[in-house]
Amino acid sequence: MIHMSFRLSASVLLMLGALLLGAAPAVARDNGFDADVYQRWVEMRVGSGEPVYWYCIGTVFSYPEGKPLLRVEGIDTARLEKTQTTATMAHQLSRKTFVYRDLDSNEVLRSWNGQPLPPIAYPYQYITYTLAGQHMETVVEQGRGAQVQRIGPGTDIIARRIGNTLAFSAPLFLDFPVPGGGRYQAFENYDFLVQPRAAGVEHPYQISWVRYGDLPNIGKTIMHMVAWRVDRYAELPAGMRAYLENEGQLWMAPPKDLAEIRALQAP
Repeated sequence: MIHMSFRLSASVLLMLGALLLGAAPAVARDNGFDADVYQRWVEMRVGSGEPVYWYCIGTVFSYPEGKPLLRVEGIDTARLEKTQTTATMAHQLSRKTFVYRDLDSNEVLRSWNGQPLPPIAYPYQYITYTLAGQHMETVVEQGRGAQVQRIGPGTDIIARRIGNTLAFSAPLFLDFPVPGGGRYQAFENYDFLVQPRAAGVEHPYQISWVRYGDLPNIGKTIMHMVAWRVDRYAELPAGMRAYLENEGQLWMAPPKDLAEIRALQAP
């Protein structure tokens, strides 16, 4: 009876596979970048010149147990550097910071198991996006002094069309040396969604983000966040604004120009 059930299940799967092969193409297609898709990426990610704010909220889980440990909340704020931007190359001036919060009280956590738990903080990131055929090349600069890193150019961002929604997937396999010895090793994946601006869609620009790797003083974790873009600082949640205004004034706005970034890169 068990063998008969297995054969029946296998037959059903084969029939289903045959039906799928004869069905219409899947709605998610990897069509790559063209001028229109590239411009929609730039507008979504960095705006047109005024500051934009990506508000992020999520959870840190232990790995492999999957136990929720902490909440994580933060922002990535950016602006388009317009003086050097062209139809095929865009310059993003940005910075980001994230804090850990208690699962129950939502208070900002300063330590974990008796060890310091500093916020994640990037005083700047300088990113360029270049349209190159059906791909988009990305270069990221970050760090300071002798630790300035230039990551790329990479062409790993995948553009997919899902009906009238655009989805951009950006997998990052990170492995580089850190001050004091050792290496930073992690996997991150960003899925950016550009929703149609239909009635009732309050935030058409959205992100789902996941990270696997070590967190200082915590260990191996899975971190997952969702994010959406707002175009005014005042639209950020009150708790996020309170943290920034009391402890993270630098992150209340993106770098104003490339000269500010070059100053932040200096030793």
